[in-house]
Amino acid sequence: MCFHNSMTKKAKQLANRYQRKLNFSESETECAENLYHISAFNNPLYPVITASSEIQLYRWGLIPFWVKTEEDADSIRTKTYNARAESIFDKPSFRSSVTSKRCLIPSTGWFDWRHEKGKKIPYFIYVKDEEIFSMAGIYSEWQHPQTRQTLYTFSIITTAANELMRCIHNTNFRMPVLLYKEEEEKWLYPELNRPAIEEFLQPFDSDRMEAYVIDNHFLQKSPYDPTVIKPLSPSS
Repeated sequence: MCFHNSMTKKAKQLANRYQRKLNFSESETECAENLYHISAFNNPLYPVITASSEIQLYRWGLIPFWVKTEEDADSIRTKTYNARAESIFDKPSFRSSVTSKRCLIPSTGWFDWRHEKGKKIPYFIYVKDEEIFSMAGIYSEWQHPQTRQTLYTFSIITTAANELMRCIHNTNFRMPVLLYKEEEEKWLYPELNRPAIEEFLQPFDSDRMEAYVIDNHFLQKSPYDPTVIKPLSPSS
């Protein structure tokens, strides 16, 4: 699954790439740029593209609107970092969002592991010739029952692995849904019906992707450390 992402570009580059406005404070800008490793398990703020004219910052780990308590919200979001394309219209956590609250998750690459002879080999994976590409996402608006504050959260949609990802994610053969650049704004169109949405939820073309092995200790490094995504040397 896709639990580890990367966003190494400046917020201004994001705004230019998606033709959206920036309205971030200084602290919010730190959540949106120069991050070589972002882990879903930290429920981080992350830049998200919606139909809005501005880039949004939402939390990774979707909380459905119908959740009643803070305890239930904290519990369910650990299970909603990803949403499976095959069941997204059936799962109560996702079916409302996929029909009306779709978003783009900008990325400069993501991380996954190949299992080989009892070892886990980490890879960095990205789209060739695209400095920033888009994963398909869904989002939700949840209101805290006591504070009445609205929390915006998201999930990344996953699908069956393509040829490249079958070699890397060789346990359950999954990958994030990647959108071709010409599809991005169409994905955000609010009036899409189910068959039209399902057309997007297919494996991406392997020939347009690249991957390489990285240091197995990248999880222990600072998320701001560029060596997180440095290719592993043959002698390592």
